[in-house]
Amino acid sequence: MDEVECTIIGAGVVGLAVAAELARGGREVLVLEKECGFGGGISARNSEIIHAGLYHPADFLKTRLCVAGKELLYRYCRERAITHKRCAKLVVATTEEETGRLRQLHRRAEANGVGDVEYLDGEAARRLEPELSCLGALSSPSSGMLDSRELMLSLCADIESASGSIAASSPCLGGRLCANGGAILSIGSGEGAEAVARLRTRFLVNCAGLGAQDLARELEGFPQACIPPLHFGKGNYFVVDGGVAETHFSRLIYPLPGCHSLGIHLTPTLDGKIRLGPDLQWTDAPDYRVDANRAPAFEAAVRRYWPDMPQGRLRPDYAGVRPKLSRPGEAAADFQILSEAQHGQVGIIHMFGIESPGLTSCLALANHVASLVAQ
Repeated sequence: MDEVECTIIGAGVVGLAVAAELARGGREVLVLEKECGFGGGISARNSEIIHAGLYHPADFLKTRLCVAGKELLYRYCRERAITHKRCAKLVVATTEEETGRLRQLHRRAEANGVGDVEYLDGEAARRLEPELSCLGALSSPSSGMLDSRELMLSLCADIESASGSIAASSPCLGGRLCANGGAILSIGSGEGAEAVARLRTRFLVNCAGLGAQDLARELEGFPQACIPPLHFGKGNYFVVDGGVAETHFSRLIYPLPGCHSLGIHLTPTLDGKIRLGPDLQWTDAPDYRVDANRAPAFEAAVRRYWPDMPQGRLRPDYAGVRPKLSRPGEAAADFQILSEAQHGQVGIIHMFGIESPGLTSCLALANHVASLVAQ
């Protein structure tokens, strides 16, 4: 039976960041990915936004890791020449009721340690973005965007340069926990669902995204009561057909957030398009089709802050699915990173509900996991 010190399940941006950090620290690392390449799930189907840390409560792990992670990410992108842009964001209020909520968001951002936010009245906001319609806006200059594929390519290079390995088309089919720590895993191949190899690992880090709960359930000896429920929050995206971002907006434009969604926002993409989304559509299973019939709802939402948006020009782009840990009507949940302190199993770390701002937080998440492994 083969043995490896650290096994990371899932080659999305978080799994790759965790693997790179452990490998740089001198650990023997293997990344197992069920698909034929890296980053094909959540990491390839998001807004590619670098968030500032405005939205969640100050005591959330999401908040702490986002605030720390954005600076780590900007520095990493500069050092590795990864395409990115600190373009700033405006969160806008379009009614008097929303201006009160916007000031509450301003206070939350300051409590979260985001000290560069500024409240603007409607006139000041329109001086920055002439096509914008709003009564007030919160300016977040440390918000930005990046090319997530370039980021993942760089993390893959980091893993391999530190003698780590990435095994694609190698799904983890479960396994059993060992009494003295770690696990024995059953590894399949891209050809089918039967195990073709067994692997002994001292540390197992579950970064399987939408499959994290399923993987945890397939580990014999892991306490099932520790596995949180999973709800699928689908987000659809549209682009403005023929729209050129430079002629309309230079900043990210966001409405006020809801409980489970940041709202249908406008992104002037790095390749010059205007992308709108995501919305939030609760589904029973992952589904990546974009229904063109959702376009009128998108237009109505966006016209609240961009009344001159071209009529009838929305084209379906792509969709992503977020691993939600709470359902409609419940408060938004924090990341759940469970280690021995929570479940009593030595060497086993599960990462549940890693959705936005997971991309922004990926390097900070990696540092957090590395500290758990060191303990």
